[in-house]
Amino acid sequence: MDNTDPVWPIQAAIYQALTGDAELMAEVTGVYDHVPKNTEFPYISIGEATVSPRGAHDRFGSRSTITIHGWSTYHGKREISALANHLVRILDHQPLEIEGLHTVYVHHAQTVTQTEQDNDIRHVACRFSIETEHVA
Repeated sequence: MDNTDPVWPIQAAIYQALTGDAELMAEVTGVYDHVPKNTEFPYISIGEATVSPRGAHDRFGSRSTITIHGWSTYHGKREISALANHLVRILDHQPLEIEGLHTVYVHHAQTVTQTEQDNDIRHVACRFSIETEHVA
């Protein structure tokens, strides 16, 4: 059995799910791990992750919390709310095909919207809890 860190395979699966959704991709300029300089708004970035072990004597498992960010310069919250709704629609309670892992569940845990300090950028952070077990 293997207790490898699940963050990269989970991030790859999230990237595939997001970029494979035509509705989302019609609304954003891209989905990024590292956002290139001068990227046009709106866009999505896959952000922070935390991992907690959730295994048993006969298997390794983990609960990961992944934060996905939406960024917009639209004045008002309409566009940022639409981005959050897309993220929840695509990921919440949906099966993720994660290499080397069995997905137990994907759960939308929290959404936080804010206006950045320069007052021209709107930001939404959606957190998802993902429980996985390693495939033998």
